[in-house]
Amino acid sequence: MRIDPVALLTILGMGAVTYATRIGGFWLLGRVTPTKRVEAWMRAIPGAVLVSLIAPALLVAGVVGFIAATATVLIAARTHRLLPALVAGVVIVAVARLVFHAG
Repeated sequence: MRIDPVALLTILGMGAVTYATRIGGFWLLGRVTPTKRVEAWMRAIPGAVLVSLIAPALLVAGVVGFIAATATVLIAARTHRLLPALVAGVVIVAVARLVFHAG
């Protein structure tokens, strides 16, 4: 097996840039005191990223995806446990695809 040096350098470069941006953020926040607004913004980032990843897939999934997502959210809200909610969502999609031959 031959390793392409350009591909290897590209992968290593992308990893270095990703690492540098993360470390740079930690370094910067260690030197400044964030305002209440900045702290609220930083707490909202994980949810915003999650929605940005899920929303396009949900739009493509159609009714089956919407039902599974709704069930997942409701189960997570009721039980406060994410893993059982995710498992339920996956099972709902799998069963619906088997029953309705949905894509």
